[in-house]
Amino acid sequence: MDAASIGWVMISAALVWLMVPGLALFYGGFTNPKSMINTFAMVLIAIAVGAVVWFVVGYSLAFSGDGLIIGNLQHAFFNNVPMFKSTMGLKIPDGAFALFQGMFPMITMAIIAGGVVSRMNFKAFFVFLILWLLFVYVPLAHMVWGGGLIAQLGALDFAGGDVVHISSGVSALVLALMLGKRTHMEELQAHRPTAIVLGGGLLWFGWFGFNAGSALQANGQAVLAFVNTNIAAGAAMITWMLVDQLIEKKVKVSGLMSGGVAGLVAITPAAGYVNPGAAAIMGVVVSVLVYFGTTWVKSFFGYDDTLDAFGIHGIGGIVGGILTGVFATKANAGVKGGLEGNWSLVWNQTLGILITLVFVVVVTYVIAKLVNIFIPLRVEDEVEEKGLDSYQHGETVEAFHNEAIEAIWQKQFAERFR
Repeated sequence: MDAASIGWVMISAALVWLMVPGLALFYGGFTNPKSMINTFAMVLIAIAVGAVVWFVVGYSLAFSGDGLIIGNLQHAFFNNVPMFKSTMGLKIPDGAFALFQGMFPMITMAIIAGGVVSRMNFKAFFVFLILWLLFVYVPLAHMVWGGGLIAQLGALDFAGGDVVHISSGVSALVLALMLGKRTHMEELQAHRPTAIVLGGGLLWFGWFGFNAGSALQANGQAVLAFVNTNIAAGAAMITWMLVDQLIEKKVKVSGLMSGGVAGLVAITPAAGYVNPGAAAIMGVVVSVLVYFGTTWVKSFFGYDDTLDAFGIHGIGGIVGGILTGVFATKANAGVKGGLEGNWSLVWNQTLGILITLVFVVVVTYVIAKLVNIFIPLRVEDEVEEKGLDSYQHGETVEAFHNEAIEAIWQKQFAERFR
């Protein structure tokens, strides 16, 4: 065991956890104020679902056994998961590995909310997440990181291009199509820029643990992943700014943060496998493609991906996965990429993405149909029209705002006349 590696992975786990509240703020800043509490709830509940289900059976099914699609129940309830030693040849104990991996389904499920907020029944979403974690995320984690089918094909995914971003983005799109458009579909707007900046900043900050922690030790690969993460996000943010200026003649803060997140998504599968120059190129390419994916493509097909969960994470994850095959180096990844003459890796990456797409679409659709039999997926039009916050949660952002203002006035009045 290596104390530095244990400390780094534990800190990284905490950073990934922090991304979920960060995403709640980021999404909340774009959401119609009448459904901001609903957005917070749909994102934050992923923390609880992820923690409990991962502990009960998720970790065991993802990281035990040698099946092509799924593991076994050998480590259910963290049974026989040592906290002081590694059975995997790592420099951290199995308990630290299980903890770190358990943070990923939380943020993955939270991303899905972005495609359906403001119109999906919270109760249905809660049940959907439990089933989705068991039948979509866990098998994908096993296929990619647990020695299953996609890993055996030779595809690379350093920190979750397939497992996290493509799976969540595509699932969000499937749900959005099944639910249909909002009664009053509106262009994505920054209702609360402060929340967008703070939430986006927390996402960027947490992503250092997300990517660099995936090295699973404190070593040079962790440093490389950290550096690449920052470079890709920065390059993507600048590129989005330039495109925005060229097309809209404006530079939007919401656009800057969206561009940064797109770069973070794209570098995720490649973070520890490519050189910094490649990370910068990936940030530029993904920013352009995601920009047009969230504007022109979305408008052309007319689907209602409320907060661009598919546009940023689905498209960004696909772009990042393919470019990983192009830019991976033998020195970093242990296998040559396309630019080093091994274009078969690009095919392996593409095949892994195609398997992910088919698997996610089919299973997500089946789960949603099953849930809808017992709990309606979509809220009534009247509830959507008036906002989900008061109807489904009994709280509103305006109420908190008014109470805060009243408290300030009362305090000032008391101090002035005491």
